[in-house]
Amino acid sequence: MIIHIKAFANFRDILGRDSQVDLMEGSTIKELLDNLSASHQRLRSAIFDESGKVREYVVIMKNRKDIVSLDGLQTALSESDEVAILPPVAGG
Repeated sequence: MIIHIKAFANFRDILGRDSQVDLMEGSTIKELLDNLSASHQRLRSAIFDESGKVREYVVIMKNRKDIVSLDGLQTALSESDEVAILPPVAGG
């Protein structure tokens, strides 16, 4: 199944603007990130801390919904889903 990836800010520097990944049916966000990290070495340390948890400042969204409100890293993916990886937006 094809998953569409949108990367923003420093993640765009690592992954490029937009890309697609072909995963097995039933894959999760964690499996997607593992797949991306295998071909983009800097990505793992940019997203995960030393204990393997997603860093506080990293926002991962599936179809415009934060995965925190879904099943976190175990969120299941489906054909043509869009996953966005971005830092939090702040302003003042």
